[in-house]
Amino acid sequence: MSEFLGHQPVLYNEIIHALQPKDGGFYVDCTVGVGGHAWGILDASQPNGRLLGMDLDPQALVLARKRLSSFGKRVILIQESYQTLSIQLSQLGWDLVDGILLDLGVSSLQLDNPERGFSFRLEGPLDMRFDPNNPVRAVDLVNDLKEEDLAKILYEYGEEHRSRKIARAICKARPIKSTDELAKITVKEIGIAHGRIHPATRTFQALRIAVNQELAVLQSVLPQAVDSLKTGGRLAVISFHSLEDRVVKKFLRRESRDCVCPPELPVCNCDHKAILKEINRRPIKPSDSEIELNPRSRSARLRVAEKI
Repeated sequence: MSEFLGHQPVLYNEIIHALQPKDGGFYVDCTVGVGGHAWGILDASQPNGRLLGMDLDPQALVLARKRLSSFGKRVILIQESYQTLSIQLSQLGWDLVDGILLDLGVSSLQLDNPERGFSFRLEGPLDMRFDPNNPVRAVDLVNDLKEEDLAKILYEYGEEHRSRKIARAICKARPIKSTDELAKITVKEIGIAHGRIHPATRTFQALRIAVNQELAVLQSVLPQAVDSLKTGGRLAVISFHSLEDRVVKKFLRRESRDCVCPPELPVCNCDHKAILKEINRRPIKPSDSEIELNPRSRSARLRVAEKI
């Protein structure tokens, strides 16, 4: 696992530029992972900047503690979901902070460990849990859900247009225990991939989102993040698929407008006031050179907003 300590996180320079860390500032990395972005934030906010790092994955936190150990008491790491952001800040006595980062999705640490069951390219158990204490695993959904409920998950969370066909094949093949079994079923139903996207990509994405309730948790944390920022504080969110990016974009657009009434209403009656300013209307994408070094970064999209 030591190779992850030297791993350069996605859009690293862009995140440091977006959050503008400063001496004495307070920052939160809601998905600290192995600490790559957190290291940059702490380094740029020397000598007195502080950071709270949160993650559900205990394995990642072990590596983050090692990577960030030189910053001593300036960094606090906890195993918690970022949907508890407000609670964690209150317990620390951090009333308002200068910057918050959300780096969404699955990490290389998780993808490259076959025992975690995130990758269709590696043989392993159908797990897909960020938090090992989560009682729901992908194998439970695959083997226990009704066909129509499974198809709904594949369609809504994976944007898989052949969701019913795949769900039917999965139900016929039960019990399914491994990533390899599930991947072979999707390949058989869809065919061999000829483009960049493997036939199992959307199915695995959908199950992972469902297991970890990723979209619901994201919708829960965004208002908390804005409420937790100082005036001039910044929120940066990296998403990796259109469902996440759509949630973030819709939220930032809404909170950047004074009126959110339906356009057909002649007079505003919502009393909504803008509390954010979008720093970039269009998402920031990785450079060609970053994608060449890290092909997994190609789908990353960064949106940044500032509290006003």
